[in-house]
Amino acid sequence: MENENSSAIIKETLYDKVFKPQKITLANGHSVLRRRSRTPLIVLLLALAIYLSLEMTGFDMGIIVSKFSKMLDLMKKILRPDWTFFPKVVSPLIDTIKMSILGTVIGCLLALPVAILSSSNINHNLPIVSVCRFILALIRTLPTLIIALVCALIFSLGTFSGTVAIAIFTFGIVAKMLFESIETIDMGANKFQAFWSACVPQILPVYLSHSLYCFEMNVRASAILGYVGAGGLGITINERIGWRDYNSLGMVLLSLFVVVVAIDFFSEYLRRKLS
Repeated sequence: MENENSSAIIKETLYDKVFKPQKITLANGHSVLRRRSRTPLIVLLLALAIYLSLEMTGFDMGIIVSKFSKMLDLMKKILRPDWTFFPKVVSPLIDTIKMSILGTVIGCLLALPVAILSSSNINHNLPIVSVCRFILALIRTLPTLIIALVCALIFSLGTFSGTVAIAIFTFGIVAKMLFESIETIDMGANKFQAFWSACVPQILPVYLSHSLYCFEMNVRASAILGYVGAGGLGITINERIGWRDYNSLGMVLLSLFVVVVAIDFFSEYLRRKLS
């Protein structure tokens, strides 16, 4: 009887069948079953995964150590920016900011209705909910550079392609985060009026916060879109690397760093106000 009671304490799993639980006798004479720790198995599997990853990727710490001095030389050049190159940075930097702002605004505006259609507590049409979520999942699986490359092939090279790529990326991210936030809201009723009067005031700060977060990401992402012909700072960065002009590259990166930090502080300030 005692063994039956103690066995009932643990719902047996495959792990418990392989590694039998310990039977422990308490001070009062009763016995209980305690599962074996899974830590050794987890550590073993993790070590095996790391080993296989190292073998498959050909990772070699010796190469990193031998090339470390070259990396230091490169960083020294980048950290000595060529200030005379700054006038040539202004125009592509402004293009990068404009692409980020416009792409973020367009993407966020498109994301709002799709997020509502993707929310199962508002939209009870399962096929439409499924289609909207599938589209959002598809967009999120595509890297920003791939989206920008496709846009450059369709709309030709330039900042317009970059803006469209940022808008698509923002649309996928904001719509996903927003419909998840909407689904946590207690509707109280199944009418649009209930959504507009009760839910909009709750999700609006979240929506704006998501939009600001995406804007921060887009400023960083837009800096490399020029690699695929989407305009902005990416073209200048690619040119400087191609010419091995690391001092000018340092100027470009410094300018981008200042802008990103300023935007981060401004976004954080706005998010505090919204909360």
